[in-house]
Amino acid sequence: MADRKPFLIRIERDVLDAVQRWANDDLRSLNAQIEFLLRRSLRESGRLPGGDETGARRPPSRLRRD
Repeated sequence: MADRKPFLIRIERDVLDAVQRWANDDLRSLNAQIEFLLRRSLRESGRLPGGDETGARRPPSRLRRD
């Protein structure tokens, strides 16, 4: 399992609320949704070290849009 480091984040309430709604739609915790979005952004920009997919969970198949 990957080593995890806790940290605090300051974020505008409307952004946090929108990410929480998205997490609820995808049946993820808020924390998992933030990590998912960060990993996807890093992967798409080619900045994810070693192309690591660890922790990049997908929503259940019935909720996927792909």
